Amino acid sequence: MWERGIRWHATTFRRAPTGIAGTRAPARKLPLTAVLPQPQKLFYFLPLLFGKLKYDTPRLSMGRASIEMVKEIKMLGVTIDDKLTFNSHVSNVCRKAINIYKKLSRAAKASWGLHPEVIRTIYIAVMEPVILYAASVWAPAVYKLGTQKQLGIVQRGIAQKICRAYRTVSLHSALILAGTLPLDLRVREVAALYRARRGSAVPELCGREVEKMTSAAGMPHPAECTRIGVTRLVDQDDVEMHSAFDIRIFTDGSKINHGVGAALSVWNSEAEIKTRKLVLPSFCTVYQAELLALCVATKEAMTIRARTFGVYSDSMAALQTIQNYSCLHPLAVQARENIKRISRKGKTIRLHWIKAHVGLEGNERADELAKGAAVDTKCKPDYDRCPIAYIKRGIRAATLDEWNRRYNSGETASITKLFFPDAKAAYKIVRKLVPTYLTTQIMTGHGGFSEYLSRFKCKESPSCICDPAQAETVQHLLLVCPIHAVERFEFEQRVQHNLTGAGDPQAGVLEGAWLTVAMDGRDERVDATCAADERRAGTEAASIDAGALLTCIGDTEAAAATEAASEFAA
Repeated sequence: MWERGIRWHATTFRRAPTGIAGTRAPARKLPLTAVLPQPQKLFYFLPLLFGKLKYDTPRLSMGRASIEMVKEIKMLGVTIDDKLTFNSHVSNVCRKAINIYKKLSRAAKASWGLHPEVIRTIYIAVMEPVILYAASVWAPAVYKLGTQKQLGIVQRGIAQKICRAYRTVSLHSALILAGTLPLDLRVREVAALYRARRGSAVPELCGREVEKMTSAAGMPHPAECTRIGVTRLVDQDDVEMHSAFDIRIFTDGSKINHGVGAALSVWNSEAEIKTRKLVLPSFCTVYQAELLALCVATKEAMTIRARTFGVYSDSMAALQTIQNYSCLHPLAVQARENIKRISRKGKTIRLHWIKAHVGLEGNERADELAKGAAVDTKCKPDYDRCPIAYIKRGIRAATLDEWNRRYNSGETASITKLFFPDAKAAYKIVRKLVPTYLTTQIMTGHGGFSEYLSRFKCKESPSCICDPAQAETVQHLLLVCPIHAVERFEFEQRVQHNLTGAGDPQAGVLEGAWLTVAMDGRDERVDATCAADERRAGTEAASIDAGALLTCIGDTEAAAATEAASEFAA
């Protein structure tokens, strides 16, 4: 039956075009009898006519027991449907995440409850892994608008809890203030990283070869592993006590001026006898440079005719990587193999950690050579494997670009864009801040403002008390309202940023002063009666006292605020 279906598909593509090619007029304007003069060809042409290929359902049996065909199957936690849309899988993981969110929301409210960092930790450690499980399998599904909406519904609620926002705050505003990336972009990140680790071509690699870990199958048996010790040397006296070796090799790695280099300085009991510079591409890390220097140092010890060797490095991370047999970094594995061969030849080699930049002659010499190698970028690299950290940075940069494009082209988050006009810049800084329910109301426009409250019938008029014809909005209170002119002037003097003369309030005039608002941790002194909640429709609610707000904001240290604002504006 299955073979007949395959032959039927082949016949469909082989015979159907023949009937059409024999006509001169367009097929859609001809009657079916004109296109297919022979009735037996109707069976082959109908699938092409309606755009669908029909096939026979295979009948499978095993031990006289028939195996039925199903629409979907769950395998290793992934729900696979017969059309590979993964809609059922997305619905299942979203349902699990929403159940977690419902339990979490009971203890996290706008003005009380769990700390935002606790909520963020629960989101990253619990909710994200549930959704990102096997993301490389179903990642193509996130390009569909329906899947993006499902993931957005899940993330909007938890982002509102992190930044202590009202339930009416849009997804874009909540994500910006919470400092979390959209879930569909996170799925793309995980899938792209998986493909890169597997050796597939990804745009971030640009044809480079990925640094792959050594297979555990090729590692020696634990009984055959030679213990590698690392001695810590704090000062010059410790170095002199552990310098009774025939050959001493000092290693170091450096990254300066967009270049990466490593070097080793070989000393006998009297003076330096040999040096070697190692060049790495600019995308490599200092960690790789340190490991490469140690690997080459152990290889150099194999060729020198001496009995005892002392290797000195100021990178404890690189030394511990070589010491730990469970670390499968290729350079560390090669260094351990070199140490094992040296021991088999009856030689002795010891690894030492020394403190950097304390005046040790050998270490300073190795540091000078490493910096020289980093500057010399014309030589062929001695090691050019692309680290996973570089790939992650490239993938994250592409994610931030896409998020920024969505944020700027979206129709929501208009108030948030006054403070954060760029999503990429906001993502780097906003996670260092502690959001409060008051600052979130200011940066979203959803709070105790007359214009907002009147939309939910919590206040009769949206006008400000300074002018009945002027709506009380965030822009009006912070930039225009004459009632708070004194507080506004004092605030401008504090932060050295002009709010009143910045021009169009829709053009991001608060871009330089937003950090002061967010950094203020003493907003509990603001005498403001905010709306209890949007659900209390019909009740009277007072507006935020912008004068007290500006007074509180201006109480922040002027030097720190000015420095932060200047850094962001630059």
